Amino acid sequence: MAITEIEATARPRAGKGAARAVRREGKVPAVIYGGKQPPETIALDANELKKLYLAGGFLATVYEISVNGETQRVLPRDLQLDPVKDHVVHVDFLRIARGASVTVEVAVEFINEDDCPGLKRGGTLNVVRHAVELQCPADAIPEQLTIDLTPFDIGDSINISAVSLPENVVPTITDRDFTIATLAGAMAEEPEEGEEAEGETAEATGEEAPAEDAGDGEGDNE
Repeated sequence: MAITEIEATARPRAGKGAARAVRREGKVPAVIYGGKQPPETIALDANELKKLYLAGGFLATVYEISVNGETQRVLPRDLQLDPVKDHVVHVDFLRIARGASVTVEVAVEFINEDDCPGLKRGGTLNVVRHAVELQCPADAIPEQLTIDLTPFDIGDSINISAVSLPENVVPTITDRDFTIATLAGAMAEEPEEGEEAEGETAEATGEEAPAEDAGDGEGDNE
């Protein structure tokens, strides 16, 4: 797996004032922590970081950060966005050792919608989970979980057991075969002409509903 390298510069000072100064220089303040080492404050080029973030899967991708010629393998753990301009203003990175296992959320991708029997019959794909949390080797994080919709029809549930996971990759939820998506039928059909006419006649004559449908009145106060 090719790992993207990010160039960074050391940021000797922490704090809000120092972070604002870094942003004025067109950079993003960040912190590298973990690995039984002290936290390290760094600064990243804002434009390069934006490209990586917009490419997708940022929080589930391992990077190598080079600071003053020393390279560290890291996984983004938290990312803060400006609430108005929606650009990255701070990142936390976790140091990871080679061969380490990490917990990440991986996006779900659905393919072959045109060949799905349920969708061809007018059904709707209801996505319950757009991402699944996985425990996996840091060097083998899947880019996405791909689900082929070809076998599924209306009324089917697509559970995690239907997904082929790479070797040594397991979901963090292990006590049940949880649902990722379902294929629901179309909306209830419109009443037929005869049924609609019958309802209109009862409404026009002022007939009341039969006693068994009107309720006993007690339930209205519950």
